[in-house]
Amino acid sequence: ATCGHGCKYGECMGPNKCKCFPGFTGKTCNQDLNECGLKPRPCEHRCMNTHGSYKCYCLNGYMLMPDGTCASSRTCAMVNCQYGCEEVKGQVQCLCPSGGLQLGPNGRTCIDIDECSTGKAVCSHNRRCVNTFGSFYCRCQLGYELKYTSGRYNCVDVNECVTNTHRCSLHAECLNTQGSFQCRCKQGYRGNGFDCA
Repeated sequence: ATCGHGCKYGECMGPNKCKCFPGFTGKTCNQDLNECGLKPRPCEHRCMNTHGSYKCYCLNGYMLMPDGTCASSRTCAMVNCQYGCEEVKGQVQCLCPSGGLQLGPNGRTCIDIDECSTGKAVCSHNRRCVNTFGSFYCRCQLGYELKYTSGRYNCVDVNECVTNTHRCSLHAECLNTQGSFQCRCKQGYRGNGFDCA
């Protein structure tokens, strides 16, 4: 079985037929499935979609149970948590629906952890980290684009000289470099390559 465009988050099962891993959809399994939009809804109260998965959380005054349901809790209502709470050894603790969120100084609201600046996020070669609320994703560095080559997705250098996205002077030649380009004035012209006289 060969899949010309590859299966980003799945397996190739037949000619251009992908079987997506749970939480992903699309012809090449490259799209995150929004489980929160499915019928029946996977969470009793509130749902937060995450990359390839989802998290359930409860309205204030309810506790998140291990099976994802929400149970009424007077102690939870008194604590006034932003995203519901759980009781651990008789102690009520507020919850955050994602590992990319942490309890704020008040112990009730959740604040974002910037995985990109804390160094928790590791992006592979030629990729940069982009922080999102509760998570992050890796994107190709400027001057690179995502392409499916040799059986996987890679960030490949954009040849600005071929794609004509350079800003070289008409009297200059364009030289492609990894992730960028250079402009050199042609013989008989002087300048920085962007302006040649």
